[in-house]
Amino acid sequence: MAKYRVQNPATGEIVETFDSATDADIEAAVANADAVYREWREKSVQERAVVVKRAAEIFEERKDELAKIIATEMGKSYAESVDEVEFARDIIEYYAVHGPSLITDYEIPSTIPGKAYVEHRPIGVLLGVMPWNFPYYQVARFAAPNLLLGNTILLKHADICARSSLTMQEIFEQAGVPVGGYQNVFASHDQIASMIADPRVQGVSLTGSERAGAIIGAQAGQHLKKCVLELGGIDPMVVLDSDDVAATAAEAWNFRVYNGGQVCNSNKRLIVMDDIYDEFVAELAKLAEGLVPGDQLNLAEGEFAPLSTRAAAETVNAQVQKAIAEGATLVAGGVLSEGPAAYYSPAVLTGVPRDSESYREEIFGPVATVYRVSSDEEALELANDCDLGLGGSVFSTDEARAARVASQLEVGMSHVNTIAAEAAEIPFGGVKRSGFGREMGPLGIGEFANKRLFFVAA
Repeated sequence: MAKYRVQNPATGEIVETFDSATDADIEAAVANADAVYREWREKSVQERAVVVKRAAEIFEERKDELAKIIATEMGKSYAESVDEVEFARDIIEYYAVHGPSLITDYEIPSTIPGKAYVEHRPIGVLLGVMPWNFPYYQVARFAAPNLLLGNTILLKHADICARSSLTMQEIFEQAGVPVGGYQNVFASHDQIASMIADPRVQGVSLTGSERAGAIIGAQAGQHLKKCVLELGGIDPMVVLDSDDVAATAAEAWNFRVYNGGQVCNSNKRLIVMDDIYDEFVAELAKLAEGLVPGDQLNLAEGEFAPLSTRAAAETVNAQVQKAIAEGATLVAGGVLSEGPAAYYSPAVLTGVPRDSESYREEIFGPVATVYRVSSDEEALELANDCDLGLGGSVFSTDEARAARVASQLEVGMSHVNTIAAEAAEIPFGGVKRSGFGREMGPLGIGEFANKRLFFVAA
């Protein structure tokens, strides 16, 4: 099977294949990115903002085309694909409009004669290593702020996102980024390592698994390169009480199965108070029952889209079966389609033993895992009993009660009465083994900035 390809997960059909980069291709890409950086950084931030703004406009103009590309590549529904294109557009536009004010130089008080300024300057060529679950959004939140800042981009996308990754390069060039300023590279793992080692590359951002993050983080550390790592999560959604259990369960379900459950900050652990637990699980089961596979480009009510690949669907199925073998109960759903299609019916899982291996594993698919608790303290202890710390949420009709619990979550993003606040201006990132660094919002543009002291003596 070709490494870089477009493969429809609904059918297993390989639609298009692409040649992997040679070492000479990688050398040329790095050299071009470095050369263009020296030109791009000299433009004013206002000039760069015009280019970034135009990229956002092109995303809007090509929305239907872009949505169909990723629906075919990785299986999300057309409606969800449109959502993603619009979110990527919003992020790019946010940095075009607000980015210049976020990197304005400023003076700081000095106790020695002279004037001290903090400047925001680019650092050079950056490498992005991006996943398949949100092909445009993941790139937008990395590329847009850094292009605005004056850095240049090498982008290594997931193997199955070849067409969307090439299309993004086309869009940024069409918008006015100089050729070489944003380059897609169909690179191998060894070539990624060589780019990180190259002195012309000054930083690397990865969104992916813990394993990939540990490798990239070690490589970046070996060469003293700045890195940002977003490594997923097993986010808790704590439900302390509800005056409409069915509505709360529906909110939990809709977010958990969004994008086939293939979302880093999805509510993968539903922690529900004992007095509403049975009703909550019963409502989830109703939502899971009777669903059938559908065409992701024309999904109808009661249908679900495939996962990203057959291998992904098989992995989720294996994880659920392992949890059952360890003592969990499959309440509803959880049917793997016959190959080569990548369908796995959304499932409800309860009773995962806390001393099992499954308790510690992230299920990257449409599986709502529910835990029963009997006090706020027990809910908080369970929520924090996790090696990952991306996001989390607490629900209650008593906002102050929910806030008390949410304030103690060991996560990078804590929420009260909403599962995940997501907008272009909202920073994204985690703690513990979910990685480090932030993307989006006012924090995202500072990760790969040289916050330089500029001192003028009196």
